[in-house]
Amino acid sequence: MELAMIGFGRMGSGLTGRLTAAGHRVVVSDPGADPAAVTERGGEGPVPIGEIRDRLGDRPRVAWAMVPSGDITEGVLKQLFEQLEPGDIVIDGGNSNWKDSKRHAQEAAEHGLKFLDIGVSGGVWGLTEGFGIMVGGEADAFAHVKPALDALIPSTGGLVHAGASGAGHFTKMVHNGIEYGLMQAYAEGTEILKASEFDLDLAAVTEAWRHGTVIRSWLLDLAAAALAREPDLGSLRDYVEDSGEGRWTVAAAIDTDVPAPIITLSLIERFRSRQDSSFTAKMVAALRREFGGHAVKHS
Repeated sequence: MELAMIGFGRMGSGLTGRLTAAGHRVVVSDPGADPAAVTERGGEGPVPIGEIRDRLGDRPRVAWAMVPSGDITEGVLKQLFEQLEPGDIVIDGGNSNWKDSKRHAQEAAEHGLKFLDIGVSGGVWGLTEGFGIMVGGEADAFAHVKPALDALIPSTGGLVHAGASGAGHFTKMVHNGIEYGLMQAYAEGTEILKASEFDLDLAAVTEAWRHGTVIRSWLLDLAAAALAREPDLGSLRDYVEDSGEGRWTVAAAIDTDVPAPIITLSLIERFRSRQDSSFTAKMVAALRREFGGHAVKHS
């Protein structure tokens, strides 16, 4: 089949390469894309987004937006809704909020279009290893694009039609919330190892953990690789960003009265990492001094 890929960043280029390798035609639209890089991935273009409708001959046309969530996604989807024709299919493959995806599905329907919200996991390794794909939206639209989605996943599986509009991004949101907790556990564990009385080789320990243990995982593979390259992680600052999904997962847990302490605390730890100085810690130190005469450290 053929489709347009709007956005040719780390994820869009990987998706394009995997699709074209499977024989699908991909027209790329991204004003910042290097034409040589698009060609290297087997894509056509890049072309202006306004030319997508004319460059795709098959009906229904399929346009896949793979751009950052928020204002950029809103702008791209608005253009696609206005330019495509009734029956065409619009995909949002970014990390949009699932509530926005439900609204986008309604807006698409007002233009006679089909809409799929697709959560994509796999990062920069997806091109070679395959992506995990979580889809929300109408069954007929999913069925039409399934041949392309089958080309994106590993041979062992990794595709789910999660449900109605919003379900794809909701399941990807929770997936990322779980990821927060897993990463935090690995990080805390390796720091305990590092702080111990033993002169432990963290790269060797994590490499050993990768084989046969109950905590082996792809994230552990990546942890071992990172420590092998740079045992003390000295080039990195202890600052951890978040892109929204952890916050939304915690909010969903609150909305549904589900206790989620691990995911919540892993999110809070990211906030803590961004503080150059913690007023909270200063306040605790001040209180200990006031009630117990405990020693404090001065800046």
